[in-house]
Amino acid sequence: MRVTHRLRRAGAATGMAVVLGGGAAACSTVAGTPSVSPAPAAAVAGDGARATSGGAVASYAAMVRAVLPSVVLVRTADGLGSGVVLDRAGHIVTNAHVAGQATAFQVQRAGDPAPRQAHLVGSYPGGDLAVIKAEDPAGLTPARFGDSSKARAGDVVLAVGNPLGLSGSVTEGIISATGRAVIEPTTGSTTAAALPDAIQTSAPINPGNSGGALVTATGEVIGIPTLAAVSPQGGGQAQGIGFAIPANLARDIAGQLISSGLIRKLGPEPTPDAGTLLQALAAADPGQRVEVTITRAGQEQTVQVTLGTLPAT
Repeated sequence: MRVTHRLRRAGAATGMAVVLGGGAAACSTVAGTPSVSPAPAAAVAGDGARATSGGAVASYAAMVRAVLPSVVLVRTADGLGSGVVLDRAGHIVTNAHVAGQATAFQVQRAGDPAPRQAHLVGSYPGGDLAVIKAEDPAGLTPARFGDSSKARAGDVVLAVGNPLGLSGSVTEGIISATGRAVIEPTTGSTTAAALPDAIQTSAPINPGNSGGALVTATGEVIGIPTLAAVSPQGGGQAQGIGFAIPANLARDIAGQLISSGLIRKLGPEPTPDAGTLLQALAAADPGQRVEVTITRAGQEQTVQVTLGTLPAT
C-alpha cells in the first residue's frame, strides 16, 4: 500500500492517496460521528460503556471522561494536531507530521483555560512519530495503553482528538483490519514515513485527529490515528477508511526517542528517510546484529541491535 499524500494537521493541506491492490484509493477525512439511537432500560457495562438491556451500547460517556485528560491539543506556528500523554513527567507522543519542523509547542488539555508550553524531545519522521514534553506536566494524566497485538477486526474503537481544533472530540467505529503496510512519501515539509503494521479503522478521522488516541471500549489506547482516506474520483471523502500506528510500536519508538534520540544510520548505510531505511532493512536478515547510530542534541552514539521480524497478519 502506497500513500501518495499525508493527512495534514488542521490549517494545512489534507489530502492523501493510497494504492490498494494495484488500484488507487484516496486518503482523506470523514465528517461526522455515527449516531447511537437511545434505548430504554440502560445498564452500566463492566467495561465502562453504558449498555442497554439488549446488549447494545448506548453511551461511552464514562470511558470518554476517563480518556480525555490523557489527550491534548498540540499547536505549532503552522497548524495543530493531537497528542497522547505518556507519563507524569509530561512526555507526549504525537505524529512527526504534526510536529513538523517545530521545536516549541503549545499543548492544551480539554477543559484547560490556557495552553502550556512544550518542547521537542525527538522526532522520527520515518515512522511518523515524535515526542514532545510539557514544561508544566501538572494535571496531565498518562494514558492507559493496551496491547495492540490483540486488536482484531470487528473490535469497537473510538478516535479521540481535536479535529479542526474542536477540543476533545470523539468519533466511533470498528477495527476494519490489522497489519496494513502503508508508506507515506516525502512532501514539501515532511519526509517519507513507513507504517509497517497499521491498524485500519472505520472511526472517522479528520484533520487535527492526527497524533490522538484510538481507544478500545475499555478505555485502552491501542493506536495513534495518523491517516484517513479520500476517493480517487474527484477527491471526495471515502468514508470509513483510516489508519493508526499500533500502540506497541508507538510506545517503543517513543521510548527510544526519550532515552536515546533519533535513529540516523543502520549499519554502514545512512537512513535519512523511510525509503533508504526500508532498503537497508531489506538487505539484512532477521537475527542479524547491526550497528545503529543515533543522534541526540548533536551527539552521536552507536549501539548494537538484533533485527527481528514483523508478525504475518
